[in-house]
Amino acid sequence: MPLALSILDQSTIASGRTAPDAIRETLALAQLADRWGYRRYWLAEHHNSASHAGSAPEILIAAIAATTSRIRIGSAGVMLPHYAALKVAEQFKVLEAIAPGRIDLGVGRAPGSDGRTAFALNPDAAAAGDRFPQQVQDLMGWLGDGLPEGHPFRAVSAQPEGPTRPEVWILGSSDFGAQLAAYFGLPYCFAHFITDGRGSEEAMALYRDGFRPHPGTPGRLAAPHGAIAVVALTAGTEAEAWRLFRSREIWRLSRDRGIFPPLPSVAEAEAHPCTPDELTKIERNRARALVGAPEQVVAKLRAVAAAHGAAEVAVLTPCHDPAARQASFRLLAEANAALAAAA
Repeated sequence: MPLALSILDQSTIASGRTAPDAIRETLALAQLADRWGYRRYWLAEHHNSASHAGSAPEILIAAIAATTSRIRIGSAGVMLPHYAALKVAEQFKVLEAIAPGRIDLGVGRAPGSDGRTAFALNPDAAAAGDRFPQQVQDLMGWLGDGLPEGHPFRAVSAQPEGPTRPEVWILGSSDFGAQLAAYFGLPYCFAHFITDGRGSEEAMALYRDGFRPHPGTPGRLAAPHGAIAVVALTAGTEAEAWRLFRSREIWRLSRDRGIFPPLPSVAEAEAHPCTPDELTKIERNRARALVGAPEQVVAKLRAVAAAHGAAEVAVLTPCHDPAARQASFRLLAEANAALAAAA
């Protein structure tokens, strides 16, 4: 089967450029992805970050929906505990009216920020995460399922009502999200790039084994449908791909210390004086990195998807040079299409 490829974009802020630059780079890449045949373009949500500019995925989705014609556009994800489920339902029903049949609503319960910022977004943040399953149920109700008898807001409708509805995904990096997606009969995406794959195969197995089918129910699935989100990068040669990846390797050293700076340039990354411990971490991470020439990366993506029983892969490509990032996604799409045609 052809590997279904999608893009996950965090609107990464690059050293020497601004956060608004990162937003505009996202918009430009999305239009190219529409032409290159990617299935979905997903926008992440982060707050109070010097690394990522994508704080409002719903606004980016609207902009991309208005400038593309084929690709599905969605959130990966909306951090639901920050918000009222009704407001999220309204936002995504408006988006569905803008681009009918092309909107994905990926939701998660992680803060996408530090604790203080989570509190600034929602003073009830500490308890809101525990109500995530109820929020998902309310969200599905306002998207078209209807709220149950006795619900205090049963008489409240979410507008605009229309013939289609957003496709809801559960996103996660632990067993919790996998079990929740299985319970509700929703598609599930595991954030492999966050955990470096730790627990990913187990979570996907939990999702498949615990899945409750909902045949014939709008918004729910008759069978499990899983995806994984990974970091991958390619270029014209394997050596060039690894050179470009140096930016991510050095940035990750900061992330592992709880620091989220702009993505350094390759020159800045190559000038970083690595300690012996940092060199060990880089070598350990390189052993499992999805980096190389296009055919190599497609083969690695297919292997990861097969190991997880995933039907789709969402690719995150942090790269300091926006032209090189665009080239990586183009080459990946071309190599994947060539391999599918030859099969």
